[in-house]
Amino acid sequence: MTTSDHPEPGAPARSDFARDFLWGCATSSYQIEGAAAEGGRVESIWDRFAATPGKVRDGSSGAVACDHYHRWPEDMDIARDMGLNAYRFSIAWPRVMPGIGAAPNQEGLDFYARLVDGMLERGIQPWATLYHWDLPQYLQERGGWAERDTVQRYLEFVDAVTRRLGDRVQHWITHNEPWCTAILGNYEGVHAPGLADFGTALQVCHHVLLSHGKAVPLIRANVAAARVGISLSLHPLRAASDSAADRAAMERHDGLRYRWFLDPLHGRGYPAATLEQVGAAAPVVHEGDMAAIAVATDFMGVNYYFPETVADAPGHAPLDARVLPPPAGAETTAMGWEVAPQGLGELLGRIHADYAPQELYITENGSCYDDEVQADGSVNDAGRRRYLARHLGAMKDAIAAGVPVKGYFAWSLVDNFEWAEGYLRRFGLVHIDYDTQQRRLKESGKWYRAFLRQPD
Repeated sequence: MTTSDHPEPGAPARSDFARDFLWGCATSSYQIEGAAAEGGRVESIWDRFAATPGKVRDGSSGAVACDHYHRWPEDMDIARDMGLNAYRFSIAWPRVMPGIGAAPNQEGLDFYARLVDGMLERGIQPWATLYHWDLPQYLQERGGWAERDTVQRYLEFVDAVTRRLGDRVQHWITHNEPWCTAILGNYEGVHAPGLADFGTALQVCHHVLLSHGKAVPLIRANVAAARVGISLSLHPLRAASDSAADRAAMERHDGLRYRWFLDPLHGRGYPAATLEQVGAAAPVVHEGDMAAIAVATDFMGVNYYFPETVADAPGHAPLDARVLPPPAGAETTAMGWEVAPQGLGELLGRIHADYAPQELYITENGSCYDDEVQADGSVNDAGRRRYLARHLGAMKDAIAAGVPVKGYFAWSLVDNFEWAEGYLRRFGLVHIDYDTQQRRLKESGKWYRAFLRQPD
């Protein structure tokens, strides 16, 4: 008997969820595809960022990654055999649009057509993310997302992809985690393109949200019965203490980290207090922008990993607030992130109470541990297995409380290029040997498989 056969404390049963509940895993193009110079693909901001010394911890890049571009049939076989009925993937803009004014790259579109056909042949519902951070470098050289023209270039990309795949793909996510695109990439500088200007970051955020709003009706025009949403990275927030100063700091952080995205998406505009606090860094907003951003969507994607504790920190840019490390003694992953399944329930409850989206999907949830392949080839990632089971239990409780969660995508199907961490961190339910590209189902993946094979 393997460890995957043992019940996990706090784990629900498959029968606790609706028969039509979606069970999937998620990936992104730059993190797994490789084939960076094949099939007509052009340079992305992540290619350039990874080639810059000191930007990626192990000096690596996504040039080969998991070689999914060539090995996708094996990966989709693994997904099918695991029992997934949905798979979230992203489409690489640099693989589809080779330049401004250029015709779409048919080789790139053909790759995604084959991938989608492979999913459907295996009984897996495709969920396509249109932007997961890999902006073409030729657009960054013109200002990237800080330039309003990039919105139009994005719409051209969306049009080409949805026209080609819309007869087979119904579910579309416009953007993955605009916070990371804007703040991590353009203010903190730890992600591509590696800039460090707060005003630029907020303008980037506005244009990303605007491109989402303008893409939704375009997708619906090209795709019969399209279901369209956006995926946000969100955290339940806690004040570091009951002091008025820490509570006020948490509110300031909440205005930028949470409400800056959810409020405009739901027709409330940017939070007035946050706009006042950011001052001259506030984005330029044209007439009609906020109405476009507030377009009705069919679902909201929630990416949850850990809660944040916020303390008052005078002088700490940009809003005199600081996110603290996990408290002493807290359970953490290899990323140093607190393991808090109850936080998922708190977050879902708040979104449901504040905004009442008609459907919610957990579009990412996962954990990083220092996996080791044993002599017998097994990967006994007990920490990840417990993490997965406990978060499914928290999701079950949220649904019982009335939150309309309709699906769950574990991050990630396979180990991959983990952005600025390179290949030093592993999130997959499937282990990748990067020297041989051998795939091994970890104990967490075996547990998920056993869970999904239970009677529903």
